[in-house]
Amino acid sequence: MMSGRTSAVVAGVCGALFIVYCIYFDRKRRSDPDFKKKLRERRKKLKAVEKTETTKLPDLKNPEAVQKFFLEEIQLGEDLLSRGEFDKGVDHLTNAIVVCGQPQQLLQVLQQTLPPPVFQMLLTKLPSISQRIIHSQSLSEDDVE
Repeated sequence: MMSGRTSAVVAGVCGALFIVYCIYFDRKRRSDPDFKKKLRERRKKLKAVEKTETTKLPDLKNPEAVQKFFLEEIQLGEDLLSRGEFDKGVDHLTNAIVVCGQPQQLLQVLQQTLPPPVFQMLLTKLPSISQRIIHSQSLSEDDVE
């Protein structure tokens, strides 16, 4: 049988070998001539996707679509806030408030659950997103006529 000391030595050696392998792999990856180029391209693609990504609003006359949109936006907003992406999370929560049937009650709940700076950010973004949604709805109604 192995004693506790022998197990500790084996675990230490395995840990050290793993760290050495990580350092070797990282150095090999960074010395690759295409590494920085690929990294820049990947970042550009992500930024392009984020810029083109806009929220598609549901048909406000369809209660099921509105409810589904509302729940998805709340969930997405909470997930983003928990990851520390406050701007994106607040945008999604604001979208949910705009389509909510009882926005005052939702705002009261959010005021109690969100940190004050995040709630203040939500309040400042609410008018601009509300105007965007109203504008997009008026455009879609004009298309119908």
